[in-house]
Amino acid sequence: MLEEFLNFTQLKTSWRKAVLIDYYSAGFLWAKEMNFSLIQLSGFMELLNFTLENISDKHMTLGDNLKELERAMAEMGETDSQRGDDLNFFSIEQGKAIIDYFI
Repeated sequence: MLEEFLNFTQLKTSWRKAVLIDYYSAGFLWAKEMNFSLIQLSGFMELLNFTLENISDKHMTLGDNLKELERAMAEMGETDSQRGDDLNFFSIEQGKAIIDYFI
């Protein structure tokens, strides 16, 4: 109905792709406004993907997904040898801002 209302009946628009482009673009622009470095931008984009996969593939609720994101972000202060991944390139303040962004 929305396609007809907006007169998009002749277009081959994939609403799913359009939403994904908007989701990742908004996240990228926010991260750029936060002055994230290139590696931080890459990590943040991975977090965007992580949360989206939790919702779409694992069917997590928003609350469960935020808990999972908070758990991942809480581990940022640990050393690489303790954690085994590289998300510790975010400061505590950046980590809090990221959690706020997803909320």
